Amino acid sequence: MISLFDAIGILGVGLTLIAYLLLQAERLEPRSRAYSALNLFGSVAILASLAFDFNLSAVLMEGCWAVISLYGLAKALLPLRRAPPV
Repeated sequence: MISLFDAIGILGVGLTLIAYLLLQAERLEPRSRAYSALNLFGSVAILASLAFDFNLSAVLMEGCWAVISLYGLAKALLPLRRAPPV
């Protein structure tokens, strides 16, 4: 039987893979909110599963993935203020 932590990790892997598949199929833009959100939620779910069965290299990878995805999501949600052209 699959544990709750394994199920959460599998969901996270699924979200991350769906994001990548949709990107490769040109159904998502790399700067879109959806792409960053899928990656963020996927990596956080994988991190949650790693709390049960710790693996340092996987935690480092998924932690960095989450931070980078959060940055991308923030960029997509917060428009940059640019100076008017001179």
